[in-house]
Amino acid sequence: MKIPMNFISAREDFSTREKHIPLPYFRRRFDVKDGLEKAELIIGSLGFYEVHINAKDITKGEMSPYRSNPDHFVYFDRYDITDLITAGENVLAAILGNGMQNSTVKMWGRADFPWRSAPALSFEIRLGYADGTKEKIISDENTLASDSPILFSDFQFGEYYDARLEQPGWDGVGFDDSDWHKSIARIAPRGEARFCESEPITVQSELKPVEILKFDEGYVYDFGVNEAGIIRLHINGKPGQKLVFRYFETMVDGKPYFKNLKYKDHERFQEDEYICAGGEATHKPRFNYQGCRYVMVEGLEPEQATPGLLSFLTVHTNVKKRGYFRCNHETVNKLQEATVRSDGCNLMHIPTDSPHRERNGWTADAALSSEQMLLNYGPENLFKEWMRSVYRSMNEDGMIPGIIPTHDWGYVDFNGPCWDCVLVWIPYFVYKYRGDKQIIKEAAAPALRYLHYLYSIIDENGHVEAPGGLGDWAQAGRSSGRAFKTPVVFTDTVFSMDIAQKSAFIFDELGMTEHAEFARKLEKRLYDGIRYGMLDLENAIAPANTQTSLALSLWYGLVKGEEKEKMFNNLLALIEKDNEHMNVGVLGGRVMFRLLCDNGYADLAFKMIVRPDFPSYGNWIARGQTTLCEFFDPEGGKIDSLNHHFWGDVSAWFYRYLAGMEINPTARDVDHVNIAPVFVKGVEQVDSAHELPAGMLNVKIDRDDNSGSLCITCPEAVHGEIILPDGWKFENGEASLPLASGCYKISK
Repeated sequence: MKIPMNFISAREDFSTREKHIPLPYFRRRFDVKDGLEKAELIIGSLGFYEVHINAKDITKGEMSPYRSNPDHFVYFDRYDITDLITAGENVLAAILGNGMQNSTVKMWGRADFPWRSAPALSFEIRLGYADGTKEKIISDENTLASDSPILFSDFQFGEYYDARLEQPGWDGVGFDDSDWHKSIARIAPRGEARFCESEPITVQSELKPVEILKFDEGYVYDFGVNEAGIIRLHINGKPGQKLVFRYFETMVDGKPYFKNLKYKDHERFQEDEYICAGGEATHKPRFNYQGCRYVMVEGLEPEQATPGLLSFLTVHTNVKKRGYFRCNHETVNKLQEATVRSDGCNLMHIPTDSPHRERNGWTADAALSSEQMLLNYGPENLFKEWMRSVYRSMNEDGMIPGIIPTHDWGYVDFNGPCWDCVLVWIPYFVYKYRGDKQIIKEAAAPALRYLHYLYSIIDENGHVEAPGGLGDWAQAGRSSGRAFKTPVVFTDTVFSMDIAQKSAFIFDELGMTEHAEFARKLEKRLYDGIRYGMLDLENAIAPANTQTSLALSLWYGLVKGEEKEKMFNNLLALIEKDNEHMNVGVLGGRVMFRLLCDNGYADLAFKMIVRPDFPSYGNWIARGQTTLCEFFDPEGGKIDSLNHHFWGDVSAWFYRYLAGMEINPTARDVDHVNIAPVFVKGVEQVDSAHELPAGMLNVKIDRDDNSGSLCITCPEAVHGEIILPDGWKFENGEASLPLASGCYKISK
């Protein structure tokens, strides 16, 4: 179907930080004859839209249609509006938000986007009658425009709304629009028009305040957990009364803390304003969301500061909940809850990095979290849609930026192979967990192109170090800043090797034999470059001798035989030297706990995860965090994002090791599952489930030190083994059985 690109705007000028331009209203009246059989609306916008038909809001979700670089893709949605249309006069009405079309943020290149302009709308109503006639109503100069009560709107900052400027009935039949003006035709953007295939952003839950605190500046509403969402205000206000809402994540010394939210050169951040018209009113901002636990409300009268004043509507892309994990260890349960919440807060059309400030599509963040997101949620449609922007963002050399979508920020800094791995990681893991061949088909050509880019930057020693590349980010304690403890040339080369390996796998699955051979040759060259040019094989030492460098060397098979055993012992010695604390960044953290389990040290891995002292996951929980932080910092240290997801592989670790779900171990058969739990002291009861493509898999464990039960429910199409930990056996004396539903008695 050809998608119409008939873009119109209300005006030429657009908002800047210095000059605020109201968001536009649009109205298009049209007549419909008797005998209507079918009515369809196709609508898209440069920015976000909200669309009404005959005074009914039909918008599929918040901040529709989708977030993209309009030079790459321009997104549209389709609606069946047959039941909303009547014979005679009808009205399509819309209001637009700036979205990515116009950002006033100077960071990440946003204020310099070359497409910055007033938001624009394109629609086409297609009418079909019983007599076979058809009719189209399009966005053109017959669509009237006016200023809305939204005086300022920025996706990053917030919304300023003056209820005194509302025009009651603006979206319905019979409204007097005689003082509205004709819209202005716009040149179509350069991007490809496409329908959004991802789920919309929708309200997931409604939070009520758990506490209201009085400060000199106003009243702080505490919603109990760090979340992403939109406030809903209900107030009996005085005419002209101005309320200011400031959103923040944490309190320090009993006071609101805003410093981790600010942008450079920006005084205002995460802030909404509302001016009352007078009397009872309900309102929620339209075209942005906020990340917070707390909301400071300024401008209230004491009698207005009631629990009913504010609700917090949590929102994220409406991906399906696909799994859960529970056990008898409270810290583990809270970590699982924090991971799921952090994932949800950052699934906003694209996988973002923090809902309170950046909201950027950081590539490594999504790659590192892809497995846990696929276990807890069903984000494959979101991933597939975003990956199309990832591929389209490749420049002539084959590089991709560190954040997507963007324009030209992040190609020469804040990227590199450790971030670029998203090109193959997300397709690989979606294929592994969902058996979706379409995503690897779309990944194949970009993967090949990226391998050619790696060939262009590999040196004579078989090493890769991308200019400005990022390495083992968020080192525990952050003593090294961007001077990563593990050398970037090492992590870049390891991840380049892994990209080549996963590319070869993708090519194999698609029957692209020659391409797979090409990828394996590159993989071997990088492997040799690391093994013989970076590792001290005699002493089993990796560059800088860090927990990360040793863990990556072991995980990616860079040592073998006695070298492997010796290097693992060196890793254990490092962990002991660090008093059994993690001393890694996100790259090392993604593999180290898995590695310890696979080599018989599950109790050590578990202790490092849940211990309550710094640095550890358990320390976050002990300090009251309800989402995962970006950094492991000591109490009283620097505070940055308190709602990140890229440390969330710990949730995948719970599924894989504590529940034992080894799903599709070869990545070639989505119906192949082994149940191979590890038993650690402190976790004696487990209840976990994950919806496989073939149906629901459920594992329940109830044991003590010597005996217990293992109950499994799995679809008939699924096959594999049940494998008990060393020293445990089934009633028949065996340590393994073919996978089948049932309750099994186990003992030592």
